[in-house]
Amino acid sequence: MDQKRLVGTAIAGLFALGMVSGTALAQSKDQEKCWGVAKAGQNDCGSNKTAHSCAGHSKMDYDPNDFKVVKAGSCVQMGGSLKQGEPGRLAKEKMMKKG
Repeated sequence: MDQKRLVGTAIAGLFALGMVSGTALAQSKDQEKCWGVAKAGQNDCGSNKTAHSCAGHSKMDYDPNDFKVVKAGSCVQMGGSLKQGEPGRLAKEKMMKKG
């Protein structure tokens, strides 16, 4: 296998692993994806609506398109949202401070 093909295969494998691990993190019954609670650089993963696709790459606090995996039932109490792209309390508070 030539070097270019080997590198391409390795990169594809890393992307696939990242997608699987991001999804698997929230599959446990005692965990859930909590959108909009992560501080910049502390997200577990993001969506295709952000400029990145994986853990630790968020550029802003409380982005409603980045999630953190949390204990089931604690997301809304933390100020997040269970729906991707829908700002939770933390994001709304941040928007009010800006305006």
